[in-house]
Amino acid sequence: MRVVTLLPAATEIVAALGGADRLVGISHECDYPATVLGLPRVTATPIDSSLPSAGIDAEVRRLRATGRPVIGVDADALRRLAPDLLVTQSLCEVCAVADGEAHRLAAALERPPEVLRLGGTTLAGIWSDIRTIGAALGLGREAEALVAGLQTRLADLQRRTPPLPPRVLCVEWLDPLFLAGHWVPELVAAAGGSDPAATPGSHSTRREWREVFGLRPDLILMMLCGFGVERSLAELEAIGPEARAALATAPVWILDGNAYTSRPGPRVVEGAERIAAALRGEELPGLVRWRDAVSLRA
Repeated sequence: MRVVTLLPAATEIVAALGGADRLVGISHECDYPATVLGLPRVTATPIDSSLPSAGIDAEVRRLRATGRPVIGVDADALRRLAPDLLVTQSLCEVCAVADGEAHRLAAALERPPEVLRLGGTTLAGIWSDIRTIGAALGLGREAEALVAGLQTRLADLQRRTPPLPPRVLCVEWLDPLFLAGHWVPELVAAAGGSDPAATPGSHSTRREWREVFGLRPDLILMMLCGFGVERSLAELEAIGPEARAALATAPVWILDGNAYTSRPGPRVVEGAERIAAALRGEELPGLVRWRDAVSLRA
C-alpha cells in the first residue's frame, strides 16, 4: 500500500504502527521520526514561518479573507506518487490541508485513493484515529497494542497525582493570546493538574492578557502551536508589558508544543509526562523553565 499523509500527526501514527515503509509522501511540516525526512513533500504554505506570532496570525487572516488556502497540495506531486491511501484531517485548516480540498484532489486522480479523515479532539478521539489508521493499513493489532501502551502510561501518571491539583494555564499562541483546548486539559489532568480555562474537546480560545489574573494560575505552560523551545523563548522575549505582567502571576514553563501537544498523535503522552515534570519543577528535553515570577516583576 502506498500512503501519503497530509499532516504530521498522521505521519507519526503510521510510523508508530510500523508502517513507515508504506509512506511515499508527507506534508511540508512533517519532521518526525527521522526515518521519514527524505520523503517527497506534497504540501506547502505561502506563510513565512520566521515571522513573529502576530505576523503569522495576520497572514492567516489575510489568506482566509481572500479565499486562498493556508496550506496547499502539489497536485502534480500527488499524481506522480499515486497513493492508495491519502490521510487528511478535519480539525484545523491552519495546521493541515482542508478536508474538502483533499477529497477534491483525490477524486481528480486517475486512480482515486481512499481518503481517510482524522478528527480527534480528545484523547479518546486520538485513540480512535490510531485505530482507524491501523485498520486501513491492516495493522489493527498493532494499533490496539499502541493505544493500550499509551493509556497505561497515562494511568501510571494519574496514580501519582496530588490530592489538590494545581491550576495550569496552557498558552497555545502569544500574539494574539490563545489558550489551548482539545486534548490538552486531559493531558494536564493526567499530569496532576487542573486546567482552569478549558474542558476536554473544547476549541482553543482567544483571550485577553488581563483575563489571566482572574484565572489564578499556579503554573503557566507555554506550548506554542508549531513552535519548539528555542522559537518559544524568542517569542517570549519580545512580549509587551501587558503580557509580561500577566506572566508574572505564576512560574512560566516552556514545552515543545510542536512535538508534544499540537499534534494529535502518540507523542501527546510524552507531553503529559513533561507537564508532570513541570509540576515537580524538573526540566526535561523539550521542557525548560523560563524564569520565576519574582524576576519577571523586577
